[in-house]
Amino acid sequence: MKKLIAACLLCLLYTYTFAQKNNVDSIAYQLQRAKINQMLDVRRQKFGQYEESLSKHTGIFGLQTKKDIRRSNDILMDIAKTDDDLFREIKILMDYRVFQQQQAQTHSTETENVNLGFMTTINKLRMQADQSKQELQNEKDHQVKQLQIFIIVFVLMLGSILYLILKKRAVKA
Repeated sequence: MKKLIAACLLCLLYTYTFAQKNNVDSIAYQLQRAKINQMLDVRRQKFGQYEESLSKHTGIFGLQTKKDIRRSNDILMDIAKTDDDLFREIKILMDYRVFQQQQAQTHSTETENVNLGFMTTINKLRMQADQSKQELQNEKDHQVKQLQIFIIVFVLMLGSILYLILKKRAVKA
């Protein structure tokens, strides 16, 4: 019984430890998401600047100059760099998500194995208890039979002694 209680306490401690670790993992995941959302906001601002630069025409007769086109291209290149950074961060986030799923699967498998181990131990202890009860019952039956044999032998011996005493008295008389 003490082993079963100790095993249950160990299981609860393991579950608590995993919950604490899982909470830290969730915070890291949320921070990564916040970083990506911030990068997306920066990209939206840059794209707004790009659209604004496309609409600027500082040349003669309202045409775009080379300087306007270069400014637009620079903003576009900056957007492309931001997109590359975003893809990199999203990949980190996706890898992290896959890691979390694998970790959850591993924890699930470990928990299942622990539960199967507990069930096996419980069944083994039940069989041992049943076997002990059966052995106890057999021992009680054996003791009852021995007591019956002892009583029969005692009664026969007592009867024999009384018979011999009575026969000896009858011979003397």
